[in-house]
Amino acid sequence: MDVRLDDKVAVITGASTGIGAATAIEYAKAGAKVVFGDINEADAQKTLSTIAENGGVAKFLRTDVTIESEVADLMKTADAEFGGIDVLVTAAGVLLGPSVRIDDFEAATFDTVIDVNLKGTFLALKYAVPIMQSGGGVILCIASGAGVRGGSSSVAYASSKGGVNGLVMTVESQVSSMNIRMHTICPGGLATPLKLGQIAESAKRGGQDPDAAVANARNSLGDPAGVARVLTFLVSDAGSYMRGQIFTR
Repeated sequence: MDVRLDDKVAVITGASTGIGAATAIEYAKAGAKVVFGDINEADAQKTLSTIAENGGVAKFLRTDVTIESEVADLMKTADAEFGGIDVLVTAAGVLLGPSVRIDDFEAATFDTVIDVNLKGTFLALKYAVPIMQSGGGVILCIASGAGVRGGSSSVAYASSKGGVNGLVMTVESQVSSMNIRMHTICPGGLATPLKLGQIAESAKRGGQDPDAAVANARNSLGDPAGVARVLTFLVSDAGSYMRGQIFTR
């Protein structure tokens, strides 16, 4: 099946690395115009270069998803430069405090994770939906199996991803009449900087060699590009019959 996204405008948060970057590259290959935001400007340039090398169209705007005005600007930029938003993917996320017990978990760390993962998703929805409502579209919010059907190495991460799932379940009933379809995306273990960083930090806390732990884990972790292909199908016309939570490797 040749899945195409021609004439679609996609906004992705957190697309400098990991699932977000792989998705931006895959969407552009499929013909979408991609606008993405991230605080990681160095890796954003790598994503832009890869898209350009493949003949795609993309624009990067430095965006801290915890700052409301910056998220609003990201959505306004997509609307002004490309004429709307057809697809939103909220991939910006952090995992802090792995393997820290609840009674030792710092409140400031908890707040940071909630701000990025949950509040950042909320703000993206808040400012994308008014633009999308005239033409409909698809919204994919990246959560995790953690906090949805199991726990996590991090108290804060599981809490934030469970919150994303609850947010989607609430908002999808509000936007269905606008012809906007929503999915909670729950990836499994992937070789992303976020996951590999968690493995390394957990190994350190356990007195193990972090480099060895990361090397061993790579054999069992999936490729973000595989998830990106699933996300490309989901936002295409071919994926229009899909509903609800989507779990991937």
